[in-house]
Amino acid sequence: MSVPATWSSTEIVGEIAGAVVGGDLTDAEARLLDGPGSYPVADLCAAAARLRDRGKGKIVTFSPKVFIPLTHLCRDFCGYCTFRQNPQAAPRLYMSPEEVLAVAQAGQRLGCTEALFTLGERPEQRYPEARQWLAHRGYGSTLEYLTAMCQLVLEETTLLPHANPGTMSRRELAALQPFNPSMGLMLESVSPRLYQAGGPHEFAPSKRPRVRLRTIELAGELGIPFTTGILIGIGETRRERIEALLAIRRLHRTYGHVQEVIIQNFRAKPDTPMGAAPDAAGEDLLWTVAVARLLLGPEVNLQVPPNLSAQDYPAYLSAGINDWGGISPLTIDYVNPEAPWPGLAELEERTRSKGFELRPRLPVYPEFFLGSGNRLPDALKTRVAAQADRDGYVKGGMERYAGRN
Repeated sequence: MSVPATWSSTEIVGEIAGAVVGGDLTDAEARLLDGPGSYPVADLCAAAARLRDRGKGKIVTFSPKVFIPLTHLCRDFCGYCTFRQNPQAAPRLYMSPEEVLAVAQAGQRLGCTEALFTLGERPEQRYPEARQWLAHRGYGSTLEYLTAMCQLVLEETTLLPHANPGTMSRRELAALQPFNPSMGLMLESVSPRLYQAGGPHEFAPSKRPRVRLRTIELAGELGIPFTTGILIGIGETRRERIEALLAIRRLHRTYGHVQEVIIQNFRAKPDTPMGAAPDAAGEDLLWTVAVARLLLGPEVNLQVPPNLSAQDYPAYLSAGINDWGGISPLTIDYVNPEAPWPGLAELEERTRSKGFELRPRLPVYPEFFLGSGNRLPDALKTRVAAQADRDGYVKGGMERYAGRN
């Protein structure tokens, strides 16, 4: 849509009003959402909530999980990260198979269904200690070891792995695919400014948008249900957030594989280059969530992590989300260790207070393994289906976690 320079802000808003309500914004219309005369946040949220209700109804989900930080070593240096460690500071270079299995088995006893593997990006490319540790055990790379650990968890427990290891090649994705009903990689941003000198991604080669988008594209070509998202408040503009969401939308429209989009708010951490930066503002997060729903449409699953907005996370239900992400009764959020998960009783009550029903889900969403929407290999689908009820959610529902906080 071409907007004449002489148009008033009222005319601009009027022109895109129908598209906003309908959830079918063109790229050009989407770019107007941060311009002169753009909608008030409350109006954007109202339109986004209506769109969510059309596609998702009043069910809000979460994934009962354990967090398995396979290694904190990483070749990247991001300006806001406390997850990465150097070999000299790390208590161990990698978790052993016995440690991985112990966490997964403990999670199984608590009713968890997801084993979230998070790790640093290709540490063996920077650290000889990582190469030696892997070679001594017969592995050529961290991703080879990750694949073996995903297989171990899948074969020895009822948990379903969800690997989130950074950028991946086609071969690496294909190797993980038989053991992961879903995988993930945060796009974070498409802003080239963030990896220029002084930016938070200056020393993080894997955060270049091109390589991250390529990983998401390869997952689409392989038909892997995929989680991605953006990180807001690290120096990007609202227009750059829109461009990132449009990039995700283009990939999903091509391959139909983006099962979930996370809108994650930056939280400053001490002893990092961005330790004095302000946290992402609540209203800015509301705006971004609403815009994400309006751009991505009624069917995409949209998540805000509740532990990063502990005081007011129910507010994001009014902006169009339908998922809270992984919640663990056992392990902390190792990426944001200062932010504890809400208890399940609290999460259910605060979700219900906004008029929604909370339901536990598997790491792969129902529409990606039920009926004609199935994207899983046969053996993996059988494992997933065994834990699902007829609607594709965790068998037993919230009663499975009754009395647990």
